[in-house]
Amino acid sequence: MNVIIGTAEKQIGVVEAPKDSNKTKFGKWFGLDGVAWCGMFVSWVYAMAGKQLPNIGFKKGFAGCQTAVAHFKKEGWITTKPVPGDIVFFDWNSDGRYDHTGIFVKGIDKKTFESIEGNTSLTNQSNGGQVMRRVRNYSTALFVHPEL
Repeated sequence: MNVIIGTAEKQIGVVEAPKDSNKTKFGKWFGLDGVAWCGMFVSWVYAMAGKQLPNIGFKKGFAGCQTAVAHFKKEGWITTKPVPGDIVFFDWNSDGRYDHTGIFVKGIDKKTFESIEGNTSLTNQSNGGQVMRRVRNYSTALFVHPEL
């Protein structure tokens, strides 16, 4: 099994506490507890899987999607053929600004794929307070294959 996916799967069901606080073990580990944490979740998963991301604005990886996408584009790590464990960024309203991030698990069909994301929910895609397995559309996604 892919170590990144395995590490992420073990976190499914983790919720921030108290509710709507953005306080999690991921933020605590990152050193930025209490703020939106989808990027910190991805950074934590990679670190715990033994694949520490480089300094992308922060020593332990990234917290902001815009900074991370700019870094990954500069490194040439963007891919159109994601593999399990790759990072995915979401641009919900197609305005060129990435709103959320997670980990690619697998393709489902030509239009959709499965991901594991931190700080999401069925009612708030980008700041929902829990780690979940989600089904997403390729049309909203940008994929990154980190060469670590």
